[in-house]
Amino acid sequence: MHRHGYKGRKFGRERDQRRALLKGLATSLVIHGKIETTLPKAKETLRYTEKLITKAKKGDLHNRRQVMAKLGNIEVANKLVDVIAPQLKNRNSGHLRIERTRVRRGDGAEMAIIEFVDQINHESEDK
Repeated sequence: MHRHGYKGRKFGRERDQRRALLKGLATSLVIHGKIETTLPKAKETLRYTEKLITKAKKGDLHNRRQVMAKLGNIEVANKLVDVIAPQLKNRNSGHLRIERTRVRRGDGAEMAIIEFVDQINHESEDK
């Protein structure tokens, strides 16, 4: 079967499960700054989170609400907009990196770490 016109990866899941998976991975990435997952999930999370970072860098009310809708957690969305995005102002794109790490022993899946390219201070300045 051809692959023309198919955008994104399915991960063997239904649409709502796939959206929840990406939302959870992006939320964990914002909270921890670095996560390890399988390579296809990391690649799809990179696409999803880069778009959120671009919206967060604009920082107006509309984009803040879009980030909240895509992350599903108000505290994490505010952290992305208020703490992380201002530290990424010197870069237009390419805020995240994927580094292949190992092959998982159980099923042979290729694992990867996804993290921010720049050093991010995850604590806000006012605390």
